Amino acid sequence: MDRTERFYKIERLLRARGCVSFAALQEELDVSPATLKRDLQYLRDRLDAPIVYDRFDNGYRFEQDARHELPGMWFNEKEITALLTMHQLMSGLDDDGVLSRHLQPLIDKLQGMLGGDEGESRELMRRVKLISTARRRAPSRHFELLGGALVQKKRVWMRYFKRSDRKESEREVSPQRLVNYRNTWYLDAWCHASEGLRRFALDAIREAKVQDTRARQVPLKELEAELDAGYGIYSGAGAKVKWATLVFHADAAQWVAAEEWHPGQQGRWLADGRYELRVPYSDPTELVMDVLRHGDSVTVTGDKALATLIAQRLRSAAAQYA
Repeated sequence: MDRTERFYKIERLLRARGCVSFAALQEELDVSPATLKRDLQYLRDRLDAPIVYDRFDNGYRFEQDARHELPGMWFNEKEITALLTMHQLMSGLDDDGVLSRHLQPLIDKLQGMLGGDEGESRELMRRVKLISTARRRAPSRHFELLGGALVQKKRVWMRYFKRSDRKESEREVSPQRLVNYRNTWYLDAWCHASEGLRRFALDAIREAKVQDTRARQVPLKELEAELDAGYGIYSGAGAKVKWATLVFHADAAQWVAAEEWHPGQQGRWLADGRYELRVPYSDPTELVMDVLRHGDSVTVTGDKALATLIAQRLRSAAAQYA
């Protein structure tokens, strides 16, 4: 019987019998006196169970008229550790604490369920570190507003700054999905002005208001097919998807073979130890950036335009450091 089962059994015994002696509890739980003492102390101090010792009846009971229920959701220590680790990772993506602030009551309870003192739990969370680069901060007010509209299935009016032409425009959109890609938050939405799916960067939203109008819902499969088909966040709705074939030399192949560049990628080992990776893309911007990370260790085959673009970028980078 693990600790969680013991907690529930202690509470059931106290409710059923009213007052239970220490010896009877120990016999029912089949634990040592020290373990039972720790369990009772934990229930009182960490889970706020109103358990008292009755000297007259020589046993333990709940305080008169006190109400207490153990939480309905329980995890073992490995699961709690995994959840706290996830919280630490999420915090690295959550610039203004928007997500972690709402989850903090749960995190506090999980820390309590881990046992030990508070310092040990906090030390555990500090053992996972996420280092992010090129982060673009999204205002928390927009994140919460859009998240609320997404859940409530409401349309949103917003004033949006389009970086390509450096102009602001007013849009009415139906939120479909929030996406965190490369440390930046985006909103996938149906744009009622252009009558199509679009992806908006949260940090480019200047103003936003939730509307009373019910949002248009787009099936998830259609959403994924339209926005996730091409490589990178700049694939664009309705853009024509091309396939890039990249061949990595043996020194880089061992690393690339373990990487996911795109969910639909295709890879295979060549007889000479090189690795061939095929990825779909519609806008080469981010694909070129990833290819450049490997420098001379990768060759583009079958796509002259992409190969020329990468060669130009390589020459430009080399000239800067010459």
